[in-house]
Amino acid sequence: MTIHKEGYTSLALCILFIFITNAIIHYYLPDVTWFVWFWYAVSLFLFLTILQFFRSPTRLWSTDDRQIICPADGKVVVIEETEETEYFKDKRLQISVFMSPVNVHVNRNPISGIVKYFKYHPGKYLVAWDPKSSTENERTTTVVEGEKGYQILYRQIAGALARRIVWYVKEGDPVKQSEQFGFIKFGSRVDVFLPIGSQINVNLNEMVKGGMTVLATLPNK
Repeated sequence: MTIHKEGYTSLALCILFIFITNAIIHYYLPDVTWFVWFWYAVSLFLFLTILQFFRSPTRLWSTDDRQIICPADGKVVVIEETEETEYFKDKRLQISVFMSPVNVHVNRNPISGIVKYFKYHPGKYLVAWDPKSSTENERTTTVVEGEKGYQILYRQIAGALARRIVWYVKEGDPVKQSEQFGFIKFGSRVDVFLPIGSQINVNLNEMVKGGMTVLATLPNK
């Protein structure tokens, strides 16, 4: 397992903070043993928290033109038929995955193809499980057209704690299934919108893994 590049700065700042605070405590409170050891424990907890949050485990996968691969680690919180109002403007199947602070926060392409649409939306920071977060929170929308001609929309959504969304794609880019397309810091959500008639392969509240779990199978054309 490696540390994701988005975590380098945060990890460096964490180490600097730990070094400075421990130096100050040792200088001004060298005889308050209980507090010194207490701060050792706090420092270790903080370091391990940042370390695990930015972990980027190596994963093996195989690609399939009809399978939709989960874009993020977390829990399935929405499976429903809904109106997608930004791009398709018609009925779609929506699957939403909520990422807690303890999940891997790498985001991966659900399908291979060409990016037909990309847009960043500034917005609010409602809790990620609020239904309004899909249309009112800070978010990105990506639409990829696969080899079978289907277009899949997926959306990174910021949460109450997630104040930074990172993306690595733009319109016209070719993308490969399960490869990284972005990263969201500190708790968030990813929505996927599929064609009506897709076979859903996950259940509500199921724990899923980005780049590995098959969310759905596209209908035959």
